[in-house]
Amino acid sequence: MNGLIDVHTHFVPDGWPDLTRWAGSEAPWLRSDKVIMTGSREFRAVGAQCWDPDLRLADMDADGVDIQVVSPTPAFFQYGLPGTDAEAICRIFNDLALELAAPAADRLVPFCQVPLQDTDAACRELERCLADGHRGVEIGNHVGDLDLDSAGVVTFLQHCASLDVPVFVHPWDMADSPRLNRWMAQWLTGMPAETHLSILSLILGGVFDQVHERLRICFAHGGGSFAFWLGRLENAWHRRNDVVGTSQHPPSHYIGRFSVDSVVFDERAMRLLVDTLGADHVMVGSDYPYPLGERPVGTVLDKSAFLSPEERALISRGNAERFLGQA
Repeated sequence: MNGLIDVHTHFVPDGWPDLTRWAGSEAPWLRSDKVIMTGSREFRAVGAQCWDPDLRLADMDADGVDIQVVSPTPAFFQYGLPGTDAEAICRIFNDLALELAAPAADRLVPFCQVPLQDTDAACRELERCLADGHRGVEIGNHVGDLDLDSAGVVTFLQHCASLDVPVFVHPWDMADSPRLNRWMAQWLTGMPAETHLSILSLILGGVFDQVHERLRICFAHGGGSFAFWLGRLENAWHRRNDVVGTSQHPPSHYIGRFSVDSVVFDERAMRLLVDTLGADHVMVGSDYPYPLGERPVGTVLDKSAFLSPEERALISRGNAERFLGQA
């Protein structure tokens, strides 16, 4: 195989057990018309590509994708529950993810979810999932008001580094307000901002100073707005070091400690990612099968004529092989 590796896709099972014993009246459930519900509120309509491996593989073949990383849909994280309740829900969805991937284990790479609000439970579920066949973990970019530099998350990331487990960070639970409820503004502005903030938390929160460099961590959606505003962050670290100088080194020092996917849809944005983060820290992602994702997968990569053959090979496959521990 020498096609694309897509590091950013999601799944939803075609039904799951009643979760109200753990999540109460706000438990997620799937309506008969395949709309995900959170209690009485509609979240998203989903189609069979979310759970049917044959349809997924057919779409992969059509787009020249050899391998997909299949991650949870963040709506199921349940970070607001007590850790033991969230752990029970994680077990259900993680086991269903393995069922989806089983018919094509050489092409569908499952990433698990963990109860990130409870460090011991998160580490326990991660280890269980790795033993059962998961290859990595997807986490949200925050737990309530705690960012990724909170003590419990740092411990979890240290554990991931010690186990050599890749981590994919996806924004979720964006701020809600009348101004953000128009035009899908939560997705169009909130998601990039949330991802930017989570990268800042790893840098300014000193996480990269505490976690071993072997940690392989990737951020969704091109890292949000981070690449565009690195200069502003760097300037602030030097000009207002009394407030921003909370890391051992200036922010630019940590370029190379994390990767991003390519879900930016525009070759000019792709050029900025490559110029800022390096071609060796960008990987193909699509956000498949959701409507704001990229189809055909790799479109922005194909449009990016500025890339050398070596850079194109890294972004299309080589970086992902390293991220997944295959290189």
